[in-house]
Amino acid sequence: MRTFSTAVQTVINSDNIKFFYLIRLQFSVDYYFTSYPSDIVYDGHTYLADGGLFEFDSPKYSTVVDRESYKIVIADLDGAMAAEFRTNVIGRPIDVKVALLDSNGLPLTSTTDVLSIYKGFVDKPALDIDFDKKIAIIEGTSPMSDLDMVRSFQTTKSGMDQKSSTDTSFDEVFDDKEISMKWGKV
Repeated sequence: MRTFSTAVQTVINSDNIKFFYLIRLQFSVDYYFTSYPSDIVYDGHTYLADGGLFEFDSPKYSTVVDRESYKIVIADLDGAMAAEFRTNVIGRPIDVKVALLDSNGLPLTSTTDVLSIYKGFVDKPALDIDFDKKIAIIEGTSPMSDLDMVRSFQTTKSGMDQKSSTDTSFDEVFDDKEISMKWGKV
């Protein structure tokens, strides 16, 4: 069961829940974005309100282990994201957190009050550039995306030599040899 700080639990128990997002992209330099109307300092970093955050997915709850993806769209007016994409951002970390506003409308930015809602890696970066817009689309997947990966393993006489030259477990893979074994209780 997830536990919350007293301040967060008070907001959750109220009928007036307001929140904003804190997004960190760890590329060649770290980028910090927030959906709050002004810049927010959290955990020693300034999250920019006017950094170009255009659109982002809401958190999704999943009851099964799957490849949950998360999409972030950033207005790339200065070309920083395009430059990052050219240097390859695939596999770079994405961290999305949500922070709540207290009953006075002030942001709760203590590290115990901010909730992590997505942690994953860049999977599909894309640019959408035309005469009217220049946006960077970042799709991230979770660490569970490796569940879809298939790795083949060759069984040849010398197949185990790449792991250990003294291992002889594959020496008779292609030989036609019959052995008799007792199985179970003897």
